[in-house]
Amino acid sequence: MPTQEDEHIIEASGRARIVIRNGIVVEVGDPLIHDCPLAKRFAYPIPEMTKEHIAANITHRIQAFGMCTPEREVEDDREFVGFGASEIISFGMKAGMLDAAVLACDGAGTVIAPTPSLVQGIGGRMSGLVFTTPYPSVIRKIEEAGGIVVYPETGAMDQVGGASRAVAEGFTGIAATVALPQDAEAIRGLYPNVLIIGVHTTGFTIEEAQALVGAADLVTACASGPIREIAGARALVQAGVSVPVFAMTEKGKEIVIEKIRQSDEPVLIKQAKLPATGGTQPEPLI
Repeated sequence: MPTQEDEHIIEASGRARIVIRNGIVVEVGDPLIHDCPLAKRFAYPIPEMTKEHIAANITHRIQAFGMCTPEREVEDDREFVGFGASEIISFGMKAGMLDAAVLACDGAGTVIAPTPSLVQGIGGRMSGLVFTTPYPSVIRKIEEAGGIVVYPETGAMDQVGGASRAVAEGFTGIAATVALPQDAEAIRGLYPNVLIIGVHTTGFTIEEAQALVGAADLVTACASGPIREIAGARALVQAGVSVPVFAMTEKGKEIVIEKIRQSDEPVLIKQAKLPATGGTQPEPLI
């Protein structure tokens, strides 16, 4: 029987703070932006960044796959975004370039996922998790799919601790999605071979953007002006223009180029000064 302690906090859809209790959206904060081209292409689109539209989108996710409930589905094989963090990791696993991913999952916390379907099922449908309540049923599903829940008692989110556990478990091709620059720097210092993907960057200060860009292999721009400016000026490859992903290292570049090489989708390749802009950008860039 759910209790009031059943609570999840996520920052999504313009980095609005969303609180979910007992499978119900109970609070939606003000989004930091008012328009996002990616959000308009969600399975349940957000045509405008209003509290009402954001709440409807999150409610759809709860109903569609049990997000933030004990019924949470954890495996999926669909590709949601061409160069999303989970899509890049899933591809890297299929190509033999990676064998584990450190992710954050609602209902479980820090997770080590060793398969593409677990990576997509968790990361392809969740971003910006701040706090979660662990559920035995979700943890069991993850473990049955071959995953490891690092902090099953608390559902804590600690990407540095997750990377450490992945190394201890014997994985050698590890990727970690990281939303905090200090975590990216810590993982880079401790485990130089981990593929670090910077995510959830909307609202970053210039200092935070510099720190993340300096430590990560790949960085998603989200609606961040500083990331576009700082990462764009130093990137080896940019994938996408509206909400770009920047490859900051040779390792990051290699996985993006290999994904393009193996894709059946048409691709434009052009030498250009980065960041390359075009299409519809999130508004405003902050």
